Amino acid sequence: MLLSTAALMLLFLGSMSAYYNVTYLNTTLILNKNQSAQVIENIGIYVSNASVSQYIASRGAFGLGLADWQRLISSTEIVEHIVNAGHSPYDFKFLPGPLSNIGNGGYAILTMNYYVNNVTTVKNIAPRKFEYTFNNSVFNFENTASGQVLPANTKLNLITPAGAHAVSLYPLPDSPPPNFLGNYTNATEFSWYTEEPLSKFSFSYIVSESLQDEVVAYFSRLYDAYSGQMYAILIIAVVLILVYLYLKSGSGSVFEARR
Repeated sequence: MLLSTAALMLLFLGSMSAYYNVTYLNTTLILNKNQSAQVIENIGIYVSNASVSQYIASRGAFGLGLADWQRLISSTEIVEHIVNAGHSPYDFKFLPGPLSNIGNGGYAILTMNYYVNNVTTVKNIAPRKFEYTFNNSVFNFENTASGQVLPANTKLNLITPAGAHAVSLYPLPDSPPPNFLGNYTNATEFSWYTEEPLSKFSFSYIVSESLQDEVVAYFSRLYDAYSGQMYAILIIAVVLILVYLYLKSGSGSVFEARR
């Protein structure tokens, strides 16, 4: 009887304590041809019963940023896990999801959506064929004596551009499995799970462009390089046309007056 009473008291006291606990992390990189990546991170959290009202109030509050939620959750996992020392993330959005009640607390998902530049390097290896190599220095996961690793209950996903063909992967992904030839010819999404070492992580893939893509890319680069000069030439051309029309109109008026 005394033991059961003590157990009930401990359970009651535990339910009254306010705390949050990160249950999982899912980091997805959508790799772009311009060497940037869109990063979507879903962080699952358990919210104790005593913290439910605080979470709901914080979710509805105006102007709370990432730093505020870091203090609230008190977890080192509430950070961007893909960073570039020379290029800050941009178009950052943070969304605390609704709470799913489970009786003695609840679960919620915090979502971070942002973009990072220079996630890959690229080199032209053949006409209209480019090899992209992932820059593993952008990882910001758990550090150990042997380097970075994926923490417990963490999943890393890389999604390659359409038409890409993976040529080098280390360590091998947990998903998908290779085909019967031992390669990943038709795969576009690759995933690594809990405690996978990242210190020697490497990933490269080849993208082949069509002739149309090459032409569009050429003129896009031309426009980016000479857009200022093109605007100046356009303005000068418009001014010259206006001057010509003005002089022509003035000459006509003088001619009519003389007649």
